[in-house]
Amino acid sequence: MDQEKPRAAAAARVGRSKLPGVGTTIFTVISALANEHGAVNLGQGFPDFDCDPQLKHCYAAALADGHNQYAPMAGVAALRSAIAAKVASAYGHRYDPDTEITVTAGATQAIMTTILALVSPGDEVIVLEPVYDSYVPSIVLAGGTPVPVPLDHTRGYAPDWERIRGAITARTRLLLLNFPHNPTGRTLQVEDVRALEELVAATGILVLSDEVYEHIVFDGVPHRSIAASPALALNAVVISSFGKTFHATGWKIGYACAPAHLSAEIRKVHQFMVFAVNTPAQHALASYLHDPAPYLGLPAFYQAKRDLFCAGLRASRFEVLPCEGTYFALARYAAISDASEADFVRTLVTRHGVAAIPVAGFYQQPFEAQVVRFCFAKKDETLRTALERLAQV
Repeated sequence: MDQEKPRAAAAARVGRSKLPGVGTTIFTVISALANEHGAVNLGQGFPDFDCDPQLKHCYAAALADGHNQYAPMAGVAALRSAIAAKVASAYGHRYDPDTEITVTAGATQAIMTTILALVSPGDEVIVLEPVYDSYVPSIVLAGGTPVPVPLDHTRGYAPDWERIRGAITARTRLLLLNFPHNPTGRTLQVEDVRALEELVAATGILVLSDEVYEHIVFDGVPHRSIAASPALALNAVVISSFGKTFHATGWKIGYACAPAHLSAEIRKVHQFMVFAVNTPAQHALASYLHDPAPYLGLPAFYQAKRDLFCAGLRASRFEVLPCEGTYFALARYAAISDASEADFVRTLVTRHGVAAIPVAGFYQQPFEAQVVRFCFAKKDETLRTALERLAQV
C-alpha cells in the first residue's frame, strides 16, 4: 500500500496539463473535414498557389553556395539589414539590425517568444476579441492572465478605446494588437493610432503588434504600423512574416523589431526556443528583398481576389461584411440559417463542399454573431468553384 501513494501521485503529475482548455485548433479540424469531404478549403489561411519562381531560385542559390549550417542566433546579418531597410522605407523608423531585429521561425514563434520574455506570472495581457488562437495559450504558458476586450462588431469591429482603457490595471503588462486584423479584416485608422499613443503615454504599458498582413491592405489606404509612430515604437514589439508576404507559409520565417532593451530579453528566450532559423531561407530572403516590387504589388494582387470573391458572394444569400485588409472576408448567414456557427460550417463542408471558419472560435467566451470567415488567398478558379457552390446555399 505504501508504494501505491507515490505511484498515484506520479500518475497525477503526468496527467496534469498546462493548457487544459486547449484541444486541436479549429483550423486543423475544419481542414481535416474539408479533406474528408473533398471540399474547397477556404478555411485555413494559406494560398493554394506557389511563391515567386525567383524566390525559389534564390533559395536554390543559397543551398548551392553552402549556406547549410547554423545561422547566427539573431538571424543572418544580411537579412536583418534588409529588414531594417524595408521597415525604414515603409514606416520611417530605423531599427538597428544588430540589436533591434530578431529573425524567428515564423510570426507565431515571435509572438510566443516575446510573451515568454516580457510577461511574468501575475501579469495581465489585454487581447482584442475575436482573437487569433495562438495568443491566449502563449499568455497562459507565461503565467500571465489574458484579459479579453471585444472589438465593437456594431461598428465594423472597431477598437473600443474607452473599454480598452477601462481594462488596464496595475498588473497590465502588455496590449496585444493584430492589425490588419485576423479574422475581421479591420485596419487601424489615424484616430486609433492617436488613441493608442495617448493610452501608452498615460499608462506605460507595452504593445505587441502582430502585423503579418501589413502589405495586404486595400482601396489605397496605407497600413498604419506601430513602427511609424515614434512614441509607440519605443514601447512596442512589431512582428511580421515573410510567409504571408511572399506566399511561402511553409518556410516559417518571421521577425520581431523592438528597442534594444526589449530585443535583448526576446533573444534570451529565442536562443533556447529555436536558437537559429533556417539558414538558406534567410539568405534567399535577403537576396529577394533587394527588389521591393513583390511586396509593393501585394495590395493590388489581393484586392483583385477580394473583389472577385466578395462580388460573387454578394450574389448569394450571404451578407458580406467590409474587408479593409488581410486575405479573409467575413460573411453573415442570418438570412440562410439560425444554426450555430460551428454547425453551419459543418453543414457548409458536408453538404455544399466549401470550408469556412466560425468566427465564434476566435472568442474565449461563447459569442455567436452568425458570421463565418472565408480565405480568398486562392487561385481564381478555386474561388469561382467555391462561389458556384455557395450560390446554392
